[in-house]
Amino acid sequence: MKVKPIPLEINLLLRIVDEGYDRKAWHGPNLRGSIRGLDIHEVSWRPAIGRHNIWEIVIHAAYWEYIVRRRLLGERKGSFSLPGSNWFARPTTMTPEAWRIDLALLEAMHRKLRAAIVGLTSRDLNKTPHGSKVSNAAIISGIAAHDVYHAGQIQLLKRLYRSQAGEGQALFPTRRQRPSPTMVRSAR
Repeated sequence: MKVKPIPLEINLLLRIVDEGYDRKAWHGPNLRGSIRGLDIHEVSWRPAIGRHNIWEIVIHAAYWEYIVRRRLLGERKGSFSLPGSNWFARPTTMTPEAWRIDLALLEAMHRKLRAAIVGLTSRDLNKTPHGSKVSNAAIISGIAAHDVYHAGQIQLLKRLYRSQAGEGQALFPTRRQRPSPTMVRSAR
C-alpha cells in the first residue's frame, strides 16, 4: 500500500503543534513538559479561592484540543467525554488515579488532533470551518499557542506552590538576590 506524502505546510503545522505540546522547543517547557512528574498536591493546589489549579488547566487544554479537532473535521458539538465546556470542575476526591485518567484524556485528545491535521490537504488550510471565525491554519497554529500559554501558567503555578511550601527558590527574589547593574553590564 502506497502512503500519501504529507504536504510541507501540514508538516510545518504538525511541528508547531508538537512543539507546543510535547516536543523540544526553543521557548522552554511545552504543555506536557510543564506537568511531567507533578504530584496530586501540586496539581490540585489553588493560588487563591476561585482560581484555577493545574489539573483544571490540563482538562481545559484537552477540551480545546478536542474543539479544534472537531472544527477541522466538521463534527457536531457534544462529543467531549466530560459534560460541560471550557472549564471543568474536577472530582472533590482528587486521587493519583483520577489524575492519570485526566492525563490520558489530554494525551488522547492530542493524538486525535494530530490525526485530523494529518488528514488535511494544503487547500484545506485556507478554509474556515463551521463555528470558527478563522481559517484551519489559524486555529491549528492557535492551539499550539494555547498549549504554550497554559504551559507558562503551569510553570508559574508550580513556582507559587513551591514557594508556599518552602521548597526551592522564592518566587520574587529579594533585592540582594538580584544581580547588580555592574554584574549585568559585565555579563554583556
